[in-house]
Amino acid sequence: MKYVKWLFVVLSFVFPGCEESPTVPKEPEPTFIEVRAADISILPVIRNTGTQFKNALGEVKDVLTILKEAGCNTIRLRVWHSPETAHSGLDEVEAFTEELRDFGFDIWLTVHYSDTWADPGTQTKPEAWKDLSFTDLKDSVYNYTKKIVTLLNPEYIQIGNEINGGLLWPDGQIDNRDNFIQLLKEGSKAVRDASASTKIMMHFAGIDGADWFYSELQTHTVDYDIIALSYYPRWHNKSLSFVKNTLAQLVNAHDKDIILAETGYPFTLGWNDWTNNLVGLTDHLINGYPATEKGQHDFMMQLRKIMHDTPRGLGLAYWAPEWVAYKGEEATDGSPWENMALFDFNFQALDAVEVFKEE
Repeated sequence: MKYVKWLFVVLSFVFPGCEESPTVPKEPEPTFIEVRAADISILPVIRNTGTQFKNALGEVKDVLTILKEAGCNTIRLRVWHSPETAHSGLDEVEAFTEELRDFGFDIWLTVHYSDTWADPGTQTKPEAWKDLSFTDLKDSVYNYTKKIVTLLNPEYIQIGNEINGGLLWPDGQIDNRDNFIQLLKEGSKAVRDASASTKIMMHFAGIDGADWFYSELQTHTVDYDIIALSYYPRWHNKSLSFVKNTLAQLVNAHDKDIILAETGYPFTLGWNDWTNNLVGLTDHLINGYPATEKGQHDFMMQLRKIMHDTPRGLGLAYWAPEWVAYKGEEATDGSPWENMALFDFNFQALDAVEVFKEE
């Protein structure tokens, strides 16, 4: 072998074309995802404080402009039935949706069927529905959902938010399977009756247990189009390989498109106000992805690649990228999420907004 190597060296002097070519860096593989979304449901409140955001160049711009220029094409908004304030009520959502349409965004609505936050730990009925019979409750779900779709004609809609344990408790708790399924079917029917184009999502928070949940929907022939999952390493699984495999298995088992309806990652474990943060310990992180600007960017780009590589993977939504410490540095009722935002503590866009790029 040493003689062959020696011959190659000699020939490289005699015939320069024989010398080894320098390594040329490969272009990054395109990772196109169809839905590049952000849930900015809190933005109307933040705007009222006069908070100014900046793009990556430090130029003051509106959040919608920053997201659009970054490549974001879909905005996810929550809808609360009769909130204590007008925030996230149907009137606010309608007005905001009109503005978003002017920017060219697709609309994705998550209907909480509550007057406030609904998630795996709480699914409180709207006050207006609390004393309804189950028959009337089903009618209310149908009529309310149809009203929303008829009014706003969203591209995507969720029947409930993070409904691991059901919705409209106690009537629609998942342990009360028949009621739970009936309520989902009323919501789905309302969407189909109101729009031929709106895609229906069923939203489960997490990775573990997702197959059981969607198998229940399949067994009971619930009508929907897209499997929607929340995924935060802080609360869910810290193995990205497991996440990737689970996504593929869900698509294969249930013959549905799939999307990450909520996700996010910290760029720091620091604080920018006096409000307790939801993510703040190294135990909340994934090895290899530190709580730095680069760590946040790399994590989000890896999730994007996973969705790109997943058969029928539609994309993802970054949850509350705008939820900065907008009430000031000493606010105890400010943001528990400012270290998870896509804007730094000076409200300037971080590198992780690249997750929204077209390719």
